[in-house]
Amino acid sequence: MLLEVVAFVVALGVLILVHEYGHFSVARACGVKVLRFSLGFGRVIWRRQRTAESTEFTLSALPLGGYVRMLDEREGPVPVEQRGQAFNLKPLRQRVAIVAAGPVANFLLAIVLFTSLAWMGQQEPLALLGTPKPGGLAERAGMRAGDRVMAIALDGRSWQDIASAAELQWPVIEAITEQSVLSLQLADAGGHGRREVRLDMAELGTREPDLAAMTRLGLGGPLREPVIGEVAPGGAAAQAGLQAGDRVLDVDGRMVADAAQLIGSIRAHAQAPDARAQQWRIERRGQVLSLTVTPAVVEEGAVRIGRIQALVGSAPQTVLVSHPLDEALFIGVRKTWEQSWMTLKIFGRMLIGQASLKNLSGPITIADAAGQAARVGLHQYLSLLAMLSVGLGVLNLLPLPMLDGGHLMYYLFEGLSGRPVSEWWLERLQRAGFFLMLLMMALALSNDVTRKLGLH
Repeated sequence: MLLEVVAFVVALGVLILVHEYGHFSVARACGVKVLRFSLGFGRVIWRRQRTAESTEFTLSALPLGGYVRMLDEREGPVPVEQRGQAFNLKPLRQRVAIVAAGPVANFLLAIVLFTSLAWMGQQEPLALLGTPKPGGLAERAGMRAGDRVMAIALDGRSWQDIASAAELQWPVIEAITEQSVLSLQLADAGGHGRREVRLDMAELGTREPDLAAMTRLGLGGPLREPVIGEVAPGGAAAQAGLQAGDRVLDVDGRMVADAAQLIGSIRAHAQAPDARAQQWRIERRGQVLSLTVTPAVVEEGAVRIGRIQALVGSAPQTVLVSHPLDEALFIGVRKTWEQSWMTLKIFGRMLIGQASLKNLSGPITIADAAGQAARVGLHQYLSLLAMLSVGLGVLNLLPLPMLDGGHLMYYLFEGLSGRPVSEWWLERLQRAGFFLMLLMMALALSNDVTRKLGLH
């Protein structure tokens, strides 16, 4: 729990700091006097101000946002000698630049993070896939255990080379949301014998890239060899004579291709009418042995499954994925653009009812994700931070009062009509925006709670 809280607070602090610094730096560059730079809302718990005329930097009690307060005639009297530093008296183009600078800073942060991760690189599971889910779209398309994905295309023409399993995730999500055909070039583990398969995501019957859609897709995860790991003393595996390092060749005469298939055979044991013992053939130090294995039957929720009380499957093969700095920069920009566009499309589909409002996530879900990413490692945590920065940038550009995008809409009106939005309209739009934001926050928090309780 502590890790989730720390990871969430650090991520949120970085995102807010970068966003508000965008507003702050451009405001200063445009000659606007900044009265306060605050991380958080509510009661001030720390402050620093060099002189009475300089910017006051504060840290406030509620760390769910921040703000930059500028000199502005609409918020209080402005001395005559400081009118040239007032935000509301600046030219329209400067006001637009100051407001847009916050979201732009978030996009720039995402580009820097994605670029740095692509340049530094890390060991990632090879795009060598395990057994697809029986009856899933991938199996029906002819995919099988041991397929290595060499390239992928969303339109069947523009092929993108694939080095690791992680590079499959975003194209799959995009294809599901677009209900398009995803083409894959497959080969064996050595990269030989290429063939092409096509996955028509329209057959999934949904645009939601959720667990149910992924299950119906049935794409195998990174291939893990069917090797037994640590064996628990006294468990079903130990009683059968299994040892760490044993490689399983077949179960009841059916060849075992990978760990996923072996786990499926073990779990399915409890659902057989007679739940009889299984006959395994294994390879141990060059010798082939036959063993009788009777998985223990356990309850997992409302389902009975078999377990052998041993780790099943070796670690997947990995490959170091890194890029030269110029390629890494291109990847950083591309990822930021792709995720921004996808986030915007999801917001649009939620608005017209084509996507579920359950896609909205609040602080609990984000904290869980941050904690899980931090446990995996710095690379995963920075990747999550980049995605959150993209989401924050897109959210703030939505044309809603109270958000930067709402203010930009006011300036668009001013640019087209030659006059600012009236105070009467501003007041009512701000009120509407406030209640709309409260509604969105309540919905996001409700989604968090139902996810936490397993009700989604």
